[in-house]
Amino acid sequence: MTSPPTHSAFSIRRRPYTTVIVLAAVALVLASLSPASSAFSQERRSAKPTIVLVHGAWADASNWSKVIPRLQGDGYTVVAPANPLRSLSGDAAYLRTFLESLRGPIVLVGHSYGGAVITNAATGNPNVKALVYVNAFAPDEGESGTALAGPDSALSVDPTTVFDFVPATLPPTATTDLYLKKSTVFTSFATGLSAQDKALVAATQRPATLGALNEPSGPPAWKQIPSWYLIGTQDLIIPPGAERAMAQRAGSTVTEYDAGHLGLLSAPRTVTQGIERAARAVQ
Repeated sequence: MTSPPTHSAFSIRRRPYTTVIVLAAVALVLASLSPASSAFSQERRSAKPTIVLVHGAWADASNWSKVIPRLQGDGYTVVAPANPLRSLSGDAAYLRTFLESLRGPIVLVGHSYGGAVITNAATGNPNVKALVYVNAFAPDEGESGTALAGPDSALSVDPTTVFDFVPATLPPTATTDLYLKKSTVFTSFATGLSAQDKALVAATQRPATLGALNEPSGPPAWKQIPSWYLIGTQDLIIPPGAERAMAQRAGSTVTEYDAGHLGLLSAPRTVTQGIERAARAVQ
């Protein structure tokens, strides 16, 4: 008579079935996780950066009012913080702190004097993936906006014919606020806009201090961060030749467009497209 199977023999016969069941269960778990993991990875790869827009002197964040809705309509998160316009180092420190409050990749955009601010504020911030200069200063270390504008700028004439000083006491000091005269806004600063819009720019301008426009820049972020540059070929404040020289030095991807200094208001579609090209390149 054959002896009944022992417990060990029974275990030996069952082990293959148990192994199959365990392996099947593991396969099911992995199969259920893989699509989610893959989707998560794809989502991370395709996540759009936050776009931060920095205005220049004699302006405020509303200068981006025609660009912001276009960017938002294309699915971008957009913020346009106030630029204090008090000193280059102080303005850059403020923006640097603001950027540190954001999470994820950033495309940092500066217009006019705002270009000098982003050049200083982005240095050392690993989240800033691209710099975009819109008719803007892109200074190297030790350079100031006033010097970069050069002798062909509409601002490089007798300052009493270009600016109103607050306080009015002359000579001005580093803390003196500079307002553009209405005539300067109409003939040089806001070219390409309607007379009504020019009057609005003149009435709502925020002043920059004399010191901010003349303060030497620090180490430039464009030496480590890829940059894009939109050059307004009709710009009378930062002449196109000066913009081309700064863009070439920074190794920027350049777009030239037919606009004056306030191209972000007169040609917002082109400016938006330029910003989005930079965003897609680092996405």
